[in-house]
Amino acid sequence: MTPTVEPNRAPAIVFGTDGWRARTAEDYTFHAVRRCADGVAEYVEARGEQAKGVVIAFDRRFASEHFAAAAAEVLVARGIPVALATHAVPTQMSSLEVVLRGSAAAIVITASHNPWTDNGFKVKAPTGAAAGADILKVIEAQIARNADLAIDRRPLADAEATGLLERFDPYNDYEAHVRKTLDLDRLRDADVSVLVEPLWGAGAGWISRLLAGGRIRVTELHLERNPYFGGVNPEPIAPNIDEALARLAGGGFDLGLMLDGDADRAGAADEKGTFIHQLEVTGLLAYYLAEHRGLREPVVSSVNNTSMVGRLGERYGFDVHEVPVGFKFIGPKMIETGAMLGGEESGGFGFGAHLPERDGVYADLMLLDLFLRERERRVWPVSKAMERFHEIAGPSYYLRTDLHFERAGYDAVKRRIVDGLREAAPTTLAGQAVVRTQELSTHDGYKFFVTDGSWVMIRTSGTEPLCRVYAEATSPATRDQLLADGETLARGG
Repeated sequence: MTPTVEPNRAPAIVFGTDGWRARTAEDYTFHAVRRCADGVAEYVEARGEQAKGVVIAFDRRFASEHFAAAAAEVLVARGIPVALATHAVPTQMSSLEVVLRGSAAAIVITASHNPWTDNGFKVKAPTGAAAGADILKVIEAQIARNADLAIDRRPLADAEATGLLERFDPYNDYEAHVRKTLDLDRLRDADVSVLVEPLWGAGAGWISRLLAGGRIRVTELHLERNPYFGGVNPEPIAPNIDEALARLAGGGFDLGLMLDGDADRAGAADEKGTFIHQLEVTGLLAYYLAEHRGLREPVVSSVNNTSMVGRLGERYGFDVHEVPVGFKFIGPKMIETGAMLGGEESGGFGFGAHLPERDGVYADLMLLDLFLRERERRVWPVSKAMERFHEIAGPSYYLRTDLHFERAGYDAVKRRIVDGLREAAPTTLAGQAVVRTQELSTHDGYKFFVTDGSWVMIRTSGTEPLCRVYAEATSPATRDQLLADGETLARGG
């Protein structure tokens, strides 16, 4: 049998809803990272902003610090100053640093919640938000041009000796920034026990350090670096967080707080180990800002997020703006509208008073503050506070199913799913009439609403070979049937 020999090729690098991600050592190589960094350099130079420099940060994945160094070598070779993190840090620290320093952009080496085999390349705008289409267009065009070119590099030791490279630790700046909008001393003095699950990621140690020195008792799991992430995807949902949920169910804790692999996504659970799903967290944060902080600025919500924000908006008098999936849409809309909150289904939340970019550490602290304020109103424990919240915001039974496909041929699968839904949209789902069909503005899926307000959404991923089916319903039975019907549609049944 003649062996198959793959031709040498430069990988196609396309930025999806949250940067570019790929399999390490297959498509995600040092040369590919240098190509991406060259694209960022081209964007900075085209704007004449070389002197502003670029911030570079990285997570705890395999070789992330070395990929970050490779990106830095490209930028300093083109005379662009670089501020490089001294160690793995949460992604949002780059967003804060780019704002505080007035930098031209930021690069983060991370694949967020992707499997441990992957790594990624994110770009931040000068506002701290995810880079939008205007920035990515320039970067992607340069990447397309440099596939076969030798990319200049400059040794970091040389750049550091000449002042072109600076190394930074963002903790002190971050704590000071958080204190502007959140009373950390009040949180530290709370007589409660909190379990924190960072999933071996870059957020390990951050919440416990920010809350250290008071009466609050913080127990943190999985502080050590483990690029294998314990064999789970570092996304703060079941079954990845089953160990933390079991610890909570065993008693002794008042609240559980979770983070994803790069700590820009948040998760939570009550004292019984009942998971508080991501759509509930969106609603809780909107409720917290409106009810406890008295804010009435808009909320920006991704199309796959909860209907509860609309009901809360009607109750409290704030506008809700719906945008496509991804913080590259949410962040700019937050800035445009002066929003107090931006939220996505996957557990990412940005705050107008903090950063227009996801920050799981800050979101978890806000949740802690919310439940402590509810306790002052005698709405305690957390499970009781959740019951009271749903009396106000309405029901939300939510679940998401990820349908995985082979990488080879995935583009054809995407076309088949989207074209099939366009040509033969369902008229009934879960035994109810479909009353509204919404094509996603990104043209990668559809959302279907049924009579009682429940909905199911089918969307193909732009960063992974999978199709996601989401459902939010008025009952568990309706949710489960919507998911089953959505999966059948996605698989072509």
